[in-house]
Amino acid sequence: MADIQFDDVYKSYEDGTEAIRALDLTIADGEFMVLVGPSGCGKTTALRMVAGLEEISKGEVRISGRVVNDVPPKERDIAMVFQNYALYPHMSVFDNMAFGLKLQKVDKSEIEQRVRRAADILGLDELLKRKPAALSGGQRQRVAMGRAIVRHPQAFLMDEPLSNLDAKLRVQMRAEIARIQHDLGVTTMYVTHDQTEAMTMGDRVAVIRKGELQQADEPQTLYDRPVNLFVAGFIGSPAMNLFQVQVSDEGDGVAVDLGANRLRVPPETLAQHDALRGYVGRPVVLGIRPEDMEDASLVSDAPADRRITITADLREALGSDVVVHFTLDVPPALTEDVQELKSDVGREAVEDMERSARTGVTSAVARLNPRTSIRTGTTAELVIDTHRLHFFDPDTGAAIYGDAPTT
Repeated sequence: MADIQFDDVYKSYEDGTEAIRALDLTIADGEFMVLVGPSGCGKTTALRMVAGLEEISKGEVRISGRVVNDVPPKERDIAMVFQNYALYPHMSVFDNMAFGLKLQKVDKSEIEQRVRRAADILGLDELLKRKPAALSGGQRQRVAMGRAIVRHPQAFLMDEPLSNLDAKLRVQMRAEIARIQHDLGVTTMYVTHDQTEAMTMGDRVAVIRKGELQQADEPQTLYDRPVNLFVAGFIGSPAMNLFQVQVSDEGDGVAVDLGANRLRVPPETLAQHDALRGYVGRPVVLGIRPEDMEDASLVSDAPADRRITITADLREALGSDVVVHFTLDVPPALTEDVQELKSDVGREAVEDMERSARTGVTSAVARLNPRTSIRTGTTAELVIDTHRLHFFDPDTGAAIYGDAPTT
């Protein structure tokens, strides 16, 4: 097994495009690291540089401490799993899994042993004689995994391996891949565009934007304490609600106005975002996660400075919870980060943001207890968990925690 290190790595193309910029990242021995970000952010390029399929323009990539910039792919002792499986259609499952070992001239009995062991791990024992055409998508993906496992590589590199599967099978397969990686303890670098996939699978998650690493942390840390607006908006489903608000002095504390409602920042929250005191009289971007709101009729004794009044534009009942869409008379956060996040979602999200800019209102989402009585078209009160508020500098996009702002 091995660790993988990126040391000030750049990747530039002849037209001047920088796909990767100053990437410093270490993937520990046995760690499951997920690279996530919008399409075209450079995450697959980073993976391909480790594999030796992309040249490194500057910096060093090391595997087990060995610089591999000029080492041919076949000598790097890594195994890749692709999104299209890349199985040979004329070969059986057994032969597909054994093919790489045969090229390495591994002893026949050793090949048999390795393939059988991998098939047992992956539940492929009864499928070894079948051809890929006779397999489901999930079974083909397991065969691709098996082909990687039998090689006993130092590291697995996986590039969007579940993107061709339907939603239900993706959920099943991501759990299986995470289990197999944990059992084998092989260093794994996994690329995905799906942040839910990233959060549920990775020991750590590296968020990349425009070729630059934004934050690499445990999934819960990314969710609870994002370092900037981009990470906050990218991680979480539904996405964090973002509003442009003004910070007001409240004697020994501060407050923000959310439409006609004033939210007081509690002392415990202010202690975690102490630099917010330096923004009094200035705008900030306020972030509220949909799951940090609740139907006020289901909450006892919530004070007025934690409540907002909304009219539900749409109710979506999901069984385990209810998603309510509404708008507030609050200017939208129109930073570069937010615009990029919206464009990654799609044209409809961009158009919604443009409408918000013209009208001065912001669309928002609340994820509520399924027992809520809120229906489409009804007016109701929501209680905000003000201990879970997030604040960002509108100019830099940086999260506001303990350092005072510059003037």
